[in-house]
Order: sequence, then structure tokens, then C-alpha cells
Amino acid sequence: MRPRQWSKNLLLFAGLLFAEKLGDTTRVWLNLLAFLSFCLISGAVYIYNDLRDVEEDRLHPQKRLRPIASGRLPTSVAGWWMTGAMLTGLLLAFWIRPAFGWLAVLYVALSLGYSLGAKHVVILDVFLIAAGFVLRALAGAVAIDVNISGWLLACTTLLSLFLGFCKRRHEIVTLGEEAVNHRATLGEYSIGLLDQFIAIVSSATIITYALYTIQSATAAQHENLKYTIPLVMYGIFRYLYLVHRKDLGGAPEQVLLEDRGIQATIILWIVVAVWTMLY
Repeated sequence: MRPRQWSKNLLLFAGLLFAEKLGDTTRVWLNLLAFLSFCLISGAVYIYNDLRDVEEDRLHPQKRLRPIASGRLPTSVAGWWMTGAMLTGLLLAFWIRPAFGWLAVLYVALSLGYSLGAKHVVILDVFLIAAGFVLRALAGAVAIDVNISGWLLACTTLLSLFLGFCKRRHEIVTLGEEAVNHRATLGEYSIGLLDQFIAIVSSATIITYALYTIQSATAAQHENLKYTIPLVMYGIFRYLYLVHRKDLGGAPEQVLLEDRGIQATIILWIVVAVWTMLY
């Protein structure tokens, strides 16, 4: 179920933070339950992907070590666990709020569409990965019944595209000539093309976030939010350094959990953002 990747579901708390509801106990608990729901649902999707892609994963230097690809986990056990996690997660989602439940269903449909063929369509594959992140942010806001800024959704989309293109770049660099055998769409990309995509979306992310913290309605209420801009810039530059100099970026959740520079940047951003919301 890849619990390391559940860190992606932390986006569900974006609405709680920017709607300034951290002191609302009921909404905090609902958000925690929403997080649990998406962890179960996304975990079930990961199991499905591993069952479907088992032969391709065995050609990948890291993915071949996964429990199903390596043969350590029987497919029958994985199938039953996938079903149980999916049903539990969806039932919990609809119990929290019907609208949140339908967004969870949309997330599952999006993930299945990606697995069943969209991941083989160049560029669209990364856009669908980004859509999954945006759905998380939107679903978190719906779960606690608060509005979410269009600026925040735009920033989430751009940052997700940045991470997705960095992931594709890492796959090509790591797999080399075997990249096409692992995933046919990798043959449609090149390092130079991906570097151009990354440069565009990273620049757009910084500009959009800067405009959000200076010109949005939220910025009008919290003028000090602009002081988080250098932290966002440093985080993106640090990630690019890790991609180009340390050959990382294939698993954003691994970078999040292991790189002290990224961790420190995120913690500082949270501290400064909360401070600007409270004062």
C-alpha cells in the first residue's frame, strides 16, 4: 500500500490551513478522517497498479523489489486486501460527506484511467498525475465544507506538473536504454524536452505563488504571507539540485522523507504560514 506515498495526502489539509480553521476541533477531526480515507483508497490503487504492472516492474531496478513483483506477496492476498481497503475508504468518504465521497470516486476513476492506458499517452500522463494532487486539495476542502482559493488550486497544479516531469526525467536517466521496455511512453520524451517542461512549470509555480501571496483576497487579509515566497523558491531550487546533481526525483515522497533541506523548508513554510494567518 506504499505508506511512504501517503505523504501526498497531506494536501487534504490545505483547505483547513488556508481557511484558518485549525482551531475548529470538529473540522480538524473530519480532515483527519478524510486523510485516513484517502490513504486507504490510494493504497488500494497502488496495490491494483502493482498487480497490473507486475511484469513491467520486474524490469525496473527499484520496482522489482516491491512485494508483488518480487513474489514475496501472493497476488490472491494482495487482491483481497485491495478490495477491503477500497471499500472501507469509500464508505468512510461517503460517511464524512457525500460530496467528498463522490470526489473520492472521481479520484479512483482518474487513477484507473491512468493505469488502464492514459499513462501511455505522452504529456497527458503527467497531467493526470497532477490532477490527482489537485483532487486531493479540493477534496480536503469539501470534506470540511470550506471554500478553496483558485490561486491555491493553480499553485497545486503547477507544482504537481513540476514533480511529475521531474519524475519522468529521473526514470529516463535511471533506466537508460531500458526505459522504453519499462514504459513505452518514455520513448516519447527526451531529457532536453523534459528540462524545458520543468523550467516552464517551475517558473510558473514561483510566479503564481508570488501573485497569490501579494494580490489575492487571502493576501489582502494577511500581508505577511509574502514572506513565504523565498521559502517556496528555495524548495524548488533545492529539488532541482537533487534532480540534477543527486539523481533523485523519481519518488517525491522519498525526497520529502529523507532530504533534510526539503524537510526544513517545509517546516519553516508551515511555521511562517501559520504565523501570518494568526497575526
